[in-house]
Amino acid sequence: MNVEEEVERLKEEIKRLGKIQDDDSYKVTFGVLFNDDRCANIFEALVGTLRAAKKRHVLKYDGELLLQGVHDNVQITLLPPPPHPRVK
Repeated sequence: MNVEEEVERLKEEIKRLGKIQDDDSYKVTFGVLFNDDRCANIFEALVGTLRAAKKRHVLKYDGELLLQGVHDNVQITLLPPPPHPRVK
């Protein structure tokens, strides 16, 4: 699985585990993601996939490196998709 595929899978898992917000974003804590068995089986390097997604502006969270235990309560926000341009 390449990085783009992993980011897409991560988006699906955040939607599955997170809570939708009024702005159509989803929020989940790092601890919930990290401790989920399904995520553990999908992502060999969850932290690396999170960093790749953050770099692509797909999601946001405070800090650069998230560590199990220390950062379990850090909120990860899957950003809403950009609005579609209106066709004239």
